[in-house]
Amino acid sequence: MHRTGYEPRQARSPLRIRLGLAICGVVWGIAAAIVFALVDATGWAAVCAAIAVLAVVDAAIVIHHIRQGPHYQPGRGVPPYPPAEPDRERDRNKR
Repeated sequence: MHRTGYEPRQARSPLRIRLGLAICGVVWGIAAAIVFALVDATGWAAVCAAIAVLAVVDAAIVIHHIRQGPHYQPGRGVPPYPPAEPDRERDRNKR
């Protein structure tokens, strides 16, 4: 496939993988907060709880983007960037 130069500017993230990582962050953040709370390390428990909250927010944003449809999660028929325009210089040389 011919690169057009638009890819980095219009890159799309794989949302389902990002959602899985966010859910892992929620699970591990809550588990670590509970463990640190049980051993009376309240500072670390608060940090882990904050990480879990951030992961919940990230998961909510990702779910919102997934539900918006092809704009954020295109299928195989939707290119992630505008189709390449013909090279005008090359077309002039062919004439």
